[in-house]
Amino acid sequence: MNRRLLLGDEAVALGAIHAGLSGVYAYPGTPSTEITEYIQGNKLARERGIHSRWCTNEKTAMEAALGMSYAGRRALVCMKHVGMNVCADAFVNSAITGVGGGLVVLAADDPSMHSSQNEQDSRFYGKFAMIPILEPSNQQEAYDMTRYAFDLSEQLRVPVLLRIVTRLAHSRAAVEVGDVREVNALNPSTDQWVLLPGIARRKYISLINKQVDMNHAAEQSAFNRCGQKKSRLGIIACGIAYNYVMENKADETDVLKLSQYPLPEDMVFDFALAHDCLLVAEDGQPFVEELVKRLVGATYPVLGRLTGQLPRTGELTPDCLRPFFTDGQIDTSNTDVKANEASQFAVPDIVAPRPPQLCKGCGHRDVYAALNQVLADYPDHRVFGDIGCYTLGALPPFKALSSCVDMGASITMAKGAADAGLYPAVAIIGDSTFTHSGMTGLLDAVNDKSNITVVISDNLTTGMTGGQDSAGTSKYEAICTALGVEPEHVRVVVPLPKNMPEITRILREEIEYIGVSVIIPRRECIQTAARHAREKKK
Repeated sequence: MNRRLLLGDEAVALGAIHAGLSGVYAYPGTPSTEITEYIQGNKLARERGIHSRWCTNEKTAMEAALGMSYAGRRALVCMKHVGMNVCADAFVNSAITGVGGGLVVLAADDPSMHSSQNEQDSRFYGKFAMIPILEPSNQQEAYDMTRYAFDLSEQLRVPVLLRIVTRLAHSRAAVEVGDVREVNALNPSTDQWVLLPGIARRKYISLINKQVDMNHAAEQSAFNRCGQKKSRLGIIACGIAYNYVMENKADETDVLKLSQYPLPEDMVFDFALAHDCLLVAEDGQPFVEELVKRLVGATYPVLGRLTGQLPRTGELTPDCLRPFFTDGQIDTSNTDVKANEASQFAVPDIVAPRPPQLCKGCGHRDVYAALNQVLADYPDHRVFGDIGCYTLGALPPFKALSSCVDMGASITMAKGAADAGLYPAVAIIGDSTFTHSGMTGLLDAVNDKSNITVVISDNLTTGMTGGQDSAGTSKYEAICTALGVEPEHVRVVVPLPKNMPEITRILREEIEYIGVSVIIPRRECIQTAARHAREKKK
């Protein structure tokens, strides 16, 4: 047997390579980043010339992968859950165009928001697009399901959504790997992928008709299985939650494991008939719980996150399920237990809080120090922040940010606030985030002649996710002037304490300027600088 010790992310990556992958398209985002990084560093991937450069954002990644699929080759798209919002247009429409080569969309969800703005559940996107969803329970299934997902995609001619969560993505286990499949030959589609209304209507009907095959695949899937011994309480365990159930369960407990959707309704309904009530254990939002409630009817008791037996927010854990078991036996008296929401976030008094901070010597620190110094003279100022390690400027000691909502929102929110009469309205955005989704907001501001000051804090990398290449490096001045910012109001500074007089002077000048101005503080991230220095010594 060929066994490897792999992260869940790495198991997905290796499964894709072994499935005959031709290209991976992604924007770095925790907890999905390691998938693309593993492919970039894999020897076989290099030998086969598998495309693995980072994309500017998740939408461009989805569209490029769809183009590779159109050419008949197998493609993987990777992103964290909020990236699904960015690529939603292309993602939903790809279900209607259909695919050529297998197309797998990997969404890494983040229950408990370890490094995210929300804990949305990507399974809703799969249901919305009406495509199959796979949800592995462990690293072995992550590898096996990825291989299976490409086959299923080509069999049904639709994309397949593969959903993992943080706890699976970033934990390791032994994985038995299989044979390596050859890559698909170039075979461009001869079908129409033109979604003019007349064509789109026909293709949409075709997608509807495929639902029968998708349902059948879920009913027959080896990843969905159940044992029935007719205990009073039946447990439906989805994805990684299956492990938490099995850690607690007694021998006589009946468990239905679900890892492939659409919901296998016949299997679930038969399981419900054999029990007096059901508990749905799933990591994320109550996706399956809602579907099961609709299936079995309002009078049948279905317990879970919606009813309060399990926490409504945060990660599911073995401790959440423990009240349903006593001394290894199923405890039928505890079906009325209510979860203690606060307990999952409680920190023992003995543990000292350690809030995250910007690295010592980070250029973002000098940017915030300068901003705070200058903006102290403007009592009505607001600083609109964005997604990146510089978001930590909202915390002590700087407390500089008024908002941080989503990728690229800093510029457009500053514009809207300026439109309302707020002055000064300052936006701070990172270099990678600017090319991801900030450029269009800047164009809006230029077209409206908005009175805003934009700070593009350029540390020459995608710092928050580990130092990946930034798409716009060495291009920011050209981009800003091409979008219409007056060249004399695109200013570059080096954020160092010794340069503070110059930085504060330029900030004051551009805040006083009536119109759109851009200041680019540029200094390499100290983490990547240290890594580059070590590499030069080798």
